[in-house]
Amino acid sequence: MAIDVGNTRLKWALYDHAAPGAHVIAHGAQFLEHIDQLGETDWAELPVPDRMLGCVVAGAAVMRRVEEQLDIWDVAPQWVVPSEREGGVINGYDHPARLGADRWVAMIGAHRRLLARGDHRPCIVVMVGTAVTVEALDAEGRFLGGVIMPGHGIMLRALESGTAGLHVPTGEVVAFPTNTSDALTSGGTYAIAGAVARMMEHVAQRFDQPAVCLMTGGAGWKMLPSINHPVELVEGLIFEGLLALAQSRFGPAP
Repeated sequence: MAIDVGNTRLKWALYDHAAPGAHVIAHGAQFLEHIDQLGETDWAELPVPDRMLGCVVAGAAVMRRVEEQLDIWDVAPQWVVPSEREGGVINGYDHPARLGADRWVAMIGAHRRLLARGDHRPCIVVMVGTAVTVEALDAEGRFLGGVIMPGHGIMLRALESGTAGLHVPTGEVVAFPTNTSDALTSGGTYAIAGAVARMMEHVAQRFDQPAVCLMTGGAGWKMLPSINHPVELVEGLIFEGLLALAQSRFGPAP
């Protein structure tokens, strides 16, 4: 069982074994306010997993709520804590354990994906969710650093709370917005696109070659038309990272 607990939703997937490319038996997602019923609803009829590995960024209280739901099975929950090196990735954060677990796992998934296809280029990993992160990896899997910024929803709520008269519906992304809805949506989208473009420039200047850009997250598809570089949308990049870590930690399934 692989579990990704974000700031807004819990995503889960049950696999037939712990390794990249494993077959998905079942998967789903729940908003955090509904996770206390997982044991009686989504997970009630599942085959019993023998291992569980997850990452959580929503805090210790949410993590305990998830563990309570896992009590329906005799499986010990294991949560990823970023370290100095794992899964082929070297952690370049000043304090490695303070790196977000989701960021760490996504980078491991990205590095594993590129290695599997023999692509030895630097990599940009973009996660578009409640928050947006843009990470840089060199071709050897060294995490060089990354940026964190608000996602679309946080940007809009900040503007609504700090500026009078901006309580308007979400608009469209257009080149020259002529109404407030489109201006807000376009502004947030271009801010994220600009962060991606700047990181791509930094990597190209450092290594004298363009990076591969992988994008994941629930709102990733909304960003694709506004990114001027080639981008690969990978829906389950965190799960790919969790499977890679599970293989190295657990070994072959019993």
